[in-house]
Amino acid sequence: MISLTVNGQTRETVAEPRRLLCDVLREDFNLTGTHVGCEHGVCGACTVLIDDKPARACLTYAVQMEGHEITTIEAVGEAQLSPLQRALHEEHGLQCGFCTPGIVMTFEAFLRDVPDPTEEEVRDVLSGNLCRCTGYQNIVAAVLKAAATMREARL
Repeated sequence: MISLTVNGQTRETVAEPRRLLCDVLREDFNLTGTHVGCEHGVCGACTVLIDDKPARACLTYAVQMEGHEITTIEAVGEAQLSPLQRALHEEHGLQCGFCTPGIVMTFEAFLRDVPDPTEEEVRDVLSGNLCRCTGYQNIVAAVLKAAATMREARL
């Protein structure tokens, strides 16, 4: 039996030592927003926050997560869309949506640490997330728009 803190709630499940965090989140806790793409940590679709830092859930064993805070896409914009989610919608920064949860989780953390990113910085961080639909330009525009919105809200 393991006890995990996910989206601020303590949850328990039985997990063999080799069980991946993405599988526990999806299968045991029904948090299916964490998508499983490549299963090698390359595509970024399974990105969650572990102690507020982006991490690949497909490369993380669930038993390693006891004592850590895990945040999934389900916790972002619960009451209303976050500035990043809203900007992705407004700038048409998503199409099929498979990569979107991983991108949102990556940039929620990034924008918290880098409130005024350059386009080059956004593109560099985005290189860790594979999107087969959009061509990335609208995602970059959305991240920059969200950063501006978040800076204005801080004033």
